[in-house]
Amino acid sequence: MSTYTPTPRTKVRRLPKRAVYDKAGVHAILDEGFICHLGFAVDGQPYVIPTLYARSGEVLYMHGSGASRTLKTLAEGVQVCATVTLMDGFVLARSAFHHSLNYRSVVVLGRARLVSKPAERLEALRTITNHVVSQRWEELRPPNELELKQTLVLALALEEVSAKVRVGPPVDDEEDYASPVWGGVVPIHTRLGAPIADGRVLPDVEPPAPSRLIVGRKRTAATP
Repeated sequence: MSTYTPTPRTKVRRLPKRAVYDKAGVHAILDEGFICHLGFAVDGQPYVIPTLYARSGEVLYMHGSGASRTLKTLAEGVQVCATVTLMDGFVLARSAFHHSLNYRSVVVLGRARLVSKPAERLEALRTITNHVVSQRWEELRPPNELELKQTLVLALALEEVSAKVRVGPPVDDEEDYASPVWGGVVPIHTRLGAPIADGRVLPDVEPPAPSRLIVGRKRTAATP
């Protein structure tokens, strides 16, 4: 199937015209982002925790310290809500009521599973690393046995999924267009700065090329 089937929990009811269930559209949002927020509850107390993620096919991978309460709790199979939001512009209307944001967001519901098979764990860590900087994993020292023991990797299947997108200019009440107030969109761009060495880089070792830092994203490299 090329689309996600809406469920009672993922069907967009508020402004349904903004809903996106197309897999290609959902994947594009997930691949452009790199931080998701994980929502879950423990003994009635809700938590929302930001974490790095990467998509591989129909799975989101997340990793962190083996001592992380968040990951250990999710590994027990509690219900989780993962959200990714990209902001594209401030929508400035002629009335306060119609001000808005242009955005793209994805919501994933389900239960995460602990990734225990060594091959999948390494592939998940490679995927996460290369999601931030293309081909970074291939030039690094791989994790050793101790580091792997100290790391938890979780997988969240993309099964209950929906996206919501707002694009375009403000939609004002007709009478407000006669108001002497500017209306339109102020675009939001994420911009990468020039790499800063840590002071221990060996001679003649160059930083990652800008093209490796923006693969799959609309982020732009800084102008020299």
